Amino acid sequence: MDITSGQADMILLFCFILPCFLIFITSKSGRSPPQVSAVPPGPPRLPIIGNVHLIGKNPHRSFADLSKMYGPVMSLKLGFLNSVVISSRDAAREVLRTHDQILSARYLNAAVQSNNHHDFSVAWLHPTSTRWRMLRKLSATQLFSPQRIEATKALRMKRAQELVNFISECSEREEAVDISRASFVTALNIVSNILFSVNLGSYDSKNSNVFQELMTGVMEALGNPDFANFFPIMRFLDLQGNSKKMKDYSERLFQVFRELYNARIVENSSRTGEKDVSSSDFVDALIDLHEREQPEINNNEIEHLLLDLFAAGTDTTSSTVEWALAELLRTPKTMTKVQDEINHVIGENGVIQESDISELPYLQAVVKETFRLHPAAPLLLPRKAEADVDVLGFLVPKNTQVLVNAWAIGRDPNAWENPNSFEPERFLGKDMDVKGKDYELTPFGSGRRLCPGMPLAVKTVPLMLASLLYSFDWKLPNSVNSEDLDMDETFGLTLHKTIPLHAVPLMKRAISIN
Repeated sequence: MDITSGQADMILLFCFILPCFLIFITSKSGRSPPQVSAVPPGPPRLPIIGNVHLIGKNPHRSFADLSKMYGPVMSLKLGFLNSVVISSRDAAREVLRTHDQILSARYLNAAVQSNNHHDFSVAWLHPTSTRWRMLRKLSATQLFSPQRIEATKALRMKRAQELVNFISECSEREEAVDISRASFVTALNIVSNILFSVNLGSYDSKNSNVFQELMTGVMEALGNPDFANFFPIMRFLDLQGNSKKMKDYSERLFQVFRELYNARIVENSSRTGEKDVSSSDFVDALIDLHEREQPEINNNEIEHLLLDLFAAGTDTTSSTVEWALAELLRTPKTMTKVQDEINHVIGENGVIQESDISELPYLQAVVKETFRLHPAAPLLLPRKAEADVDVLGFLVPKNTQVLVNAWAIGRDPNAWENPNSFEPERFLGKDMDVKGKDYELTPFGSGRRLCPGMPLAVKTVPLMLASLLYSFDWKLPNSVNSEDLDMDETFGLTLHKTIPLHAVPLMKRAISIN
């Protein structure tokens, strides 16, 4: 008798479930008496799968709903993976500050291990490792120090002007702009110029779409719920393909980095005389460290560091700009208010300067409100307890995965009035920022795991948004009403708008094309 593919899948599933069930029964019978300390409450668990069936396609939302029933420190059993989900400001403070040292290790999922990214990535390495300290120091001194941020200001301004020029051309053609793509190209070119002094993106090129698809693919592979993480015995099967996607997408990106890196080596070797130090960029610093008599960085570290930098500097930035404009299009009064502020500060026929942002408190409030409602990494990156630890009176056992639901904390009615409404006014006159000290608003994380690229992001996002709002009015295509604008999300390590925002720019003033 022939066996269909569906029957074969059922047989495979049964062969997996039976031994797991036997292991479950055996472990139940030999389990030691419960500890005195209380583990966090959580939903009832099914045999073997535990709470996997409760995750859904948007885990940040599912966890937020469950936390309303089981509290801000909630325990979940995801197959064989013990997890605790943090959903309040006070609990986040315990994790991100009070017990930062014990909880700063990463839980390493199957996808991040598929190409050994966890061995070379500043985002995933253990913060006590020598390699992590070296990479973190390199990023801080060569890219994100106040001096380097100031030195690259003109570069960001030029890329923002290129964005305005592109949109003005679309406006002349009365053509809707794909905000996701346009903002990604801008963010990509800002990062690629800081690193390699080249534009990797073009508003008219399909190559930019490919780069965006690769970056988005990496983020989704790293963040998607994966049976391989819940049932380690299934990792080799890679049933959902996340490990394969991670390896494929990252290798294609590594190839781009290698070509740029090798081209710079050839360029430097052909140059007569010494290069002007003031014109050196990040890749020159990497080459210098790599070619020393005793190299301080190797090829693997370089490639994985560049993957981190491009992922953190492109995908998250462009997504935040897109969410911000979408929210403004849904609330016309807020759009008018922020544009009036920009017009008042800049005047007619001016150019947005990065230094103007500090004079635009309502624009800054719009950006903060966007980070609150749409944090780029809704669950931050997963942490792991390296010892038993008490969080708000509950025991978080050693080796437990700890997820901080920044999305839920940003919508917690105990911390925010009208938490689901887009109201930038809530930040006016308040000394609250996104730099990791206010635990109800931590889109970049906090403590030793604070995103090293945060200083660049808080410059780039408001500059891009202000540039879009100063030069243009915006409307949705004729078939879309503001109240009907789709705001569905696609979950990954970062949160994207499922349907990219398309909006029609209406030119308010003459644009100076440089």
